[in-house]
Amino acid sequence: MTMNGTRTIANMTRIALIGAAAAMALAGCMKTPEEKAAFAARQAAPTAVVMSPTKGAAPTQSGLATYPDGYPSFGAPLTAANVQMSDDEASGLQKKLTALGAQRKAGTISEAEYQRRVAEYRKLAADHGIDTLNEINN
Repeated sequence: MTMNGTRTIANMTRIALIGAAAAMALAGCMKTPEEKAAFAARQAAPTAVVMSPTKGAAPTQSGLATYPDGYPSFGAPLTAANVQMSDDEASGLQKKLTALGAQRKAGTISEAEYQRRVAEYRKLAADHGIDTLNEINN
């Protein structure tokens, strides 16, 4: 056999081995649907744990998980800082604002009264956060 023939066979063998190694490496990267679902579940954001308001009293349970020796564990999901607005409260506010808009559109409320109520609601929105923080701190 000639030197060119030997080189050709060596090159073809090398290419075949590289292709086989690449195929095996890529086959190892493929995951089953169950593995993909388990990975997605681990990557999902934790759900917030909402604690009941204590109105200044010490909470009955801590929002932080602790190790058996008493030190806090920051690996557990954190709890919500405050109780969220309920659906009933949200629908009540929505009804109030819808009625106010309907009164304005129908002309049963003066523009000055409408602007006064809008200013009142805006002031409530601006001060509500500060008032709630003061209530939490006391």
